[in-house]
Amino acid sequence: MNAEGLVEVVLPGKVEPEGLEIRHGAVPAAGPGQVLIRMEATGVSFAEQQMRRGRYYDQPAFPFVPGYDLVGTVLTTGEGVEPALAGTRVAALVKVGGWASHVLVDAADVVPVPDGIGPAEAETVVVNGITAWQMLHRKARVRAGQTILVHGANGGVGSVLVQLAQAADVKVIGTASARHHDALRERGVIPVDYRSEDVAARVRELAPAGVDAVFDHVGGRSAVDSWHLLAPGGTLVSYGSASTRDDEGSKQWPVLKLLGRVWLWNALPNRRRAYFFNVWAGRALAKNRFRAQLRADLTQVFGALQRGDVTAQIAAQLPLTRVADALRLAESGTVAGKVVLNP
Repeated sequence: MNAEGLVEVVLPGKVEPEGLEIRHGAVPAAGPGQVLIRMEATGVSFAEQQMRRGRYYDQPAFPFVPGYDLVGTVLTTGEGVEPALAGTRVAALVKVGGWASHVLVDAADVVPVPDGIGPAEAETVVVNGITAWQMLHRKARVRAGQTILVHGANGGVGSVLVQLAQAADVKVIGTASARHHDALRERGVIPVDYRSEDVAARVRELAPAGVDAVFDHVGGRSAVDSWHLLAPGGTLVSYGSASTRDDEGSKQWPVLKLLGRVWLWNALPNRRRAYFFNVWAGRALAKNRFRAQLRADLTQVFGALQRGDVTAQIAAQLPLTRVADALRLAESGTVAGKVVLNP
């Protein structure tokens, strides 16, 4: 069907970025209910940084093809799929498998990308956008006039979260290292330097009654501090344990410890809520509902991108074959926005 062959990146085991392997093969055929997507953009997310260390909560057995999400054009459709999907640009959240020139995805899992949004732009808001939208609107249920604290306000999820919050007329306090403060101020965020300032003390100064929501990707001690900064009726949304990325030992333990804390906090009679956000939650139990929410929410995010409420932050674009450089760059902490891979 396709003159070009399949190119994919394989993670063979716990390796340095240079240990990733480029594999060539035949382009797969779409089975029943599937579409074959020619990848136009995929990205490096925090998940792959954990996966190459063997530290992602439920990663598959090595070897496998990483790649959390992708944007591309449907080449062919399998049996039972609307043939008109062929030729359309779509986005998909896949968890693994995105770092390939051609990817098979269930047709029910693809979300159309509106006209006028380029593949790299769209890619910057797939996993980051869906995470930010669902945490803000489905978990914290923020309302106009509220104040929130966003840790890592310049990060992949953080930067989208900040912009979506401001589009909803929410006041944002954001932690980041000093070099990102000017950019945050331009966005209307009140920046706090987590390296040189006492974050909790500074936030209490800015919001004496507490904040209405905190979004915390750091985990550990930070999640505890975050909980104590909440106003009555406030919500803590924890969505990771970045502080344990380089730890040895159990990859489940930091998450389980956090889940235990969340359970305990929610059991206390203090009107505050804590959530551990996982974008995949609910998929196993209610696949159709999960897909409907994902489609609705990602469509909202793409709408925000079209309106200019959210700006796509592309840190760099590199070809798939330079994935080691892309991963090194993403892990360096020196770039703002998403490192995007193109075929």
